[in-house]
Amino acid sequence: MKKHILVVDDEIGALTLIGIMLERGGFGVLKAKDAKSALTVLDQNTPDMIILDVMMPGMDGIELCKVIRDRHDTGGTPILILSARGDAESIMRGIEAGANDYLPKPILHHDLVAKVRSMLGQNGAEV
Repeated sequence: MKKHILVVDDEIGALTLIGIMLERGGFGVLKAKDAKSALTVLDQNTPDMIILDVMMPGMDGIELCKVIRDRHDTGGTPILILSARGDAESIMRGIEAGANDYLPKPILHHDLVAKVRSMLGQNGAEV
């Protein structure tokens, strides 16, 4: 069964690129361009994993991560934060908000798919 991943990023280019990388990796992809639409998606779907951008208008990825963690249906869902901000403080804020891991942008296809697979407990085999 295909694993589904929700990708939240306000940059349409990044959202599209990450979606393509994940689809090529054998995953189903749900997309949202901001926190509000991400929460709407989560009201209708329970993805296997969530990938968040940090810098978004309105509620940022850190705040959204906390909200996702507080929901009963997504409290245990793996969350990966992708951000152009790779400094230690940003990474700590992400982890403290409940993210399982943090990757700096730009992200390479192989690194992203490998990270997602490891977070979902899958080996390198095609899903």
